[in-house]
Amino acid sequence: MNEIINKERMPRHVAIIMDGNGRWAKQHGMARMFGHKSGVETVHTITEHATRLGIEYLTLYAFSTENWNRPKEEVDALMSLLVDTIGKETPTLMKNNVRLMTIGGLERLPEKTRLRMEQCVNETAGNTGLNLVLALSYSSRWELTRMTQILAERVKNGELRVQDITEETISDSLTTAGIPDPDLLIRTSGELRISNFLLWQLAYAELYFTPCLWPDFTVEEFDRAIIDYQHRERRFGKTSEQVTK
Repeated sequence: MNEIINKERMPRHVAIIMDGNGRWAKQHGMARMFGHKSGVETVHTITEHATRLGIEYLTLYAFSTENWNRPKEEVDALMSLLVDTIGKETPTLMKNNVRLMTIGGLERLPEKTRLRMEQCVNETAGNTGLNLVLALSYSSRWELTRMTQILAERVKNGELRVQDITEETISDSLTTAGIPDPDLLIRTSGELRISNFLLWQLAYAELYFTPCLWPDFTVEEFDRAIIDYQHRERRFGKTSEQVTK
């Protein structure tokens, strides 16, 4: 790669749809879980690289609400893998000053998985480096439905007037409250969709799609996405002239 990342124009928040574990395993003549385990190694690599680059937030789409519909044996294996991974990675997160956060309906996770996740979140809460956000049992339609119920309940209880509902009120009622919207979304595996992920938050994000399957996603691939992002003009509804003033 000839171009160098401009550290002055780094995205504050990068979100990734980590896709292609199953296809990668199939290409290698292995079971799907082999792909998921290899994908965990990529998570480790990219998280450490994002830390070195000084990115503030890295959100990873780890398990969607739709994923609960997968075969039970695969779901059970994924939950077990999640528990093992968190246990192994917590010391590394502490060493690298990474704070773990979660978004999604964690109440649906098996108790062992949920408790281990909560323990890691609490252990790393004081870290001040990269904020690693795992989207677990998450989907945007679920989140928007939940937000609507929260605001409706507040209106019903007389805590909020309908006319006082604003974009800020909505954002503060989402599971991502307090987290800045993503600047860049990366999706691996060549699929050209965002699959019910952060629909509200991605309103002005730059989208980057790569055919690379997630287990093959390297720091060089990540850097290509960052450099591509840095070549784009982010106007947020304004004209080019307004942005360059």
